[in-house]
Amino acid sequence: MKIADLGDVHLHYRIDGAADGVPIVFANSLGTDLRLWDAVLPHLPSGLRIIRYDKRGHGLSSAPPAPYSMGALIRDAEALLDHLDVRDCVFVGLSIGGMIAQGLAVKRMDQIRALVLSNTAAKIGTPPIWQDRMAAVRSGGIEALADATMERWFSRDYRASADHLAWRTMMVRQPVDGYLGCCAAIAGTDFYTPTSGLRLPTLGIAGSEDGSTPPDLVRETIDLIPGSRFELMRRAGHLPCVEKPVEYAALLQRFLTDIGHI
Repeated sequence: MKIADLGDVHLHYRIDGAADGVPIVFANSLGTDLRLWDAVLPHLPSGLRIIRYDKRGHGLSSAPPAPYSMGALIRDAEALLDHLDVRDCVFVGLSIGGMIAQGLAVKRMDQIRALVLSNTAAKIGTPPIWQDRMAAVRSGGIEALADATMERWFSRDYRASADHLAWRTMMVRQPVDGYLGCCAAIAGTDFYTPTSGLRLPTLGIAGSEDGSTPPDLVRETIDLIPGSRFELMRRAGHLPCVEKPVEYAALLQRFLTDIGHI
């Protein structure tokens, strides 16, 4: 267990794989911690230095008072990568993690050489939608959103098993300030213009049954970046790395090979 003291926040992070390997960084979604990627890691190729972290207000990282700005979340990632002396990584971001990835790529091209934007967009939802969700959490806790969120997150087949209940529990156990803070960050973010200026290898991944960031929304964002590629994972929802980790890892490996990262 490692904690990076970044001044106004303490971030929990984990490094797996080869200590001297080429870096790949994973940023998880709202309401999850770095365990989101557990099932993918065993299927990744050797020679990678695999870095995961809990964003502020999630997992074992500290939870400053809400609200948060997307700029703060981007600075956290930037500071963590500087702390770990990471340059030229492939940054894999899912949902809000993909928004962080877009912002960091615009700000620090020395840190990022390629992006994987998974189940994300340049703009997710509308401010009124997020305001309604935040109001529900303030009155009823994260539990108030849990069942509806599971329906958006997971395919019908996956929800039929008990496995999704662990993710429901993970979501409701996140700090309320952290959840509200990140909701506010998403509500205030529109990256259409900065993302359209990016010029780096980019892979987009969407799930055919994603109720949070539907495939057309993901594709619209990926198409902003010239030369990008888009992959649709069938019968998967918002967290395809959970539902179909072997297939997800295969997409990552093919991308890493094609761009010469491994």
